[in-house]
Amino acid sequence: MNIELIILCLLVFFASGIGTFTGFGTSTIMVPVMLLFFPLPLTLLFVGVIHWFGDLWKMILFRKGLRRWRLILWFAVPGIFASYYGASLSLAVEEEVLTRVLGFFLLAYVLFIFLKREWKLPEHDLTAGAGGLLSGFAAGIFGVGGAIRGAFLSAFNLPKEVYLFTSGAMALVIDSTRIAGYLAGGARLEGLFLWGLLIFVPFSFIGAWAARFLVDRVRQDHFRLAIAVFLALVALKFLLFP
Repeated sequence: MNIELIILCLLVFFASGIGTFTGFGTSTIMVPVMLLFFPLPLTLLFVGVIHWFGDLWKMILFRKGLRRWRLILWFAVPGIFASYYGASLSLAVEEEVLTRVLGFFLLAYVLFIFLKREWKLPEHDLTAGAGGLLSGFAAGIFGVGGAIRGAFLSAFNLPKEVYLFTSGAMALVIDSTRIAGYLAGGARLEGLFLWGLLIFVPFSFIGAWAARFLVDRVRQDHFRLAIAVFLALVALKFLLFP
């Protein structure tokens, strides 16, 4: 059996599971790993497609969390424009600089949360709009925007199911836009990455489905701590290994 197929299936499974559990993380795991072996345009498009299906699984598995349409719209509308613009720049901007800036922002945010536990970003429409703008641009330009979205969503102190559905709905819109941007820029899936979607997509669902049972068994305070820890790990990765 093709060793690349096996490795990609395992990568999709674990990344989708972590992405479902935390509300983000699929791209954060897949993009750095794939860039070790594959070119940037292929990586961004492939991970974007897998992430799109992961968004769909979150919305299906946590559909009871459908409660905050206004919040979704405030994130999604600016995210549409920002993600397409970011995707169009993804091959022209120095990626290392951007990832280091992102890592610094996330680490500063997490440290501030731990030092000032009572403080958070204001629960306001403008907070959601800024989160959509920044996460959409980050997702488009280097394939990772969920961590920023998680940071801004934490301001709204959402229950687990609402958080995960809302995160999935926002990401679905942004991912649809950035995928269109990659395709317009000439990126294509061929060979294993194209026909393999028949296998990779089911594996992404299995990973998301398995993570759902973990989410149901984790207390709300532990869940929020897991998000903060994951944000810190993402930040350190971007700062030390952009």
